Amino acid sequence: MRATLQVLTDELRRLKAAGVKTVPVSESALESLRRVIRARAPQSVAEVSARPARVAEPVAAAPVRSAPRDAGKPSLLEQYVQAGERGAPAPVVPVAKAKPSHSGPALPPSPELTLPAGDKATQWAWLRERVLGDRVCTAQVREGKKVVFGVGSLDAQIMFIGEAPGADEEVQGEPFVGPAGQLLTKMIQAMGVGRDQVYIGNILNWRPQLPVGADGVQYGNREPTPEEMEYCLPFLRAQIEVVKPAVIVALGATAAKGLLGVQAFRTVTEARSRWHDYLGRPVRVTYHPSYLLRKSSESKLAERKAKRAAWEDFLLVMERAGLSISEKQRGYFL
Repeated sequence: MRATLQVLTDELRRLKAAGVKTVPVSESALESLRRVIRARAPQSVAEVSARPARVAEPVAAAPVRSAPRDAGKPSLLEQYVQAGERGAPAPVVPVAKAKPSHSGPALPPSPELTLPAGDKATQWAWLRERVLGDRVCTAQVREGKKVVFGVGSLDAQIMFIGEAPGADEEVQGEPFVGPAGQLLTKMIQAMGVGRDQVYIGNILNWRPQLPVGADGVQYGNREPTPEEMEYCLPFLRAQIEVVKPAVIVALGATAAKGLLGVQAFRTVTEARSRWHDYLGRPVRVTYHPSYLLRKSSESKLAERKAKRAAWEDFLLVMERAGLSISEKQRGYFL
């Protein structure tokens, strides 16, 4: 039950971060909670029953902008409570990325960059210092957090590009170090190379901000706005110019649209069907590791299908980069 309540708490925090002020709670859901309390703390039933219930105002008084649920279908709260009573896993809830409560910060025009003369290491060090000290980038970062710059080999044949840092990344100042990054690292290793042999970056150099909770913590993420990505794209283009990768891998729809344009494709599935071009370099679009993690929470079959599809993209990237592929690698995730 504790795990179920933790998942429910996380979901309520996500809704709060998305701007939802109230949620509908039916009388049957409240009664389900009372049953759980009576079953787990019988000594305090009288005390709990004597307290006046604090119930939110009717939904009509404070409309919740959410899709209407089917008549007769248990509410989200009821599903969590019922699962806890049965000792079953918490219900899988599709978690959409939190939408920004604003259109993003007002930003100046994107910077014009000219790399200095010198070798790759000299140019990369200059560029990194330029980004980490950029006034616009640093202004978007909360106190105690960091601007995030790309990492990896400056001679990498493969460059992975995501959309923006998340909670773990803005703490460490490095892209893809959270759960999604750990999965990406495992997939890179399955290619027969180390994380330090590729280059990993993001279009955006800061975590897109959302309102924080009472504890001062931001829960959830949002997609970067077109203006945010447009400001940071010169920094990414300069990294590509320094590294000169043989292949670019766009991780997820947002990163792909940031590179290729919003009209380039409608879905990731469509984008995965062909090679694209960015700055004269081949681009392969694949699923973001966080998408694969979400699939793993649905079912083993969904997880295997999604991971195999992503791995097929990786095989094509390996071929394009001139990496050898074993029979074991060809059958990976099958």
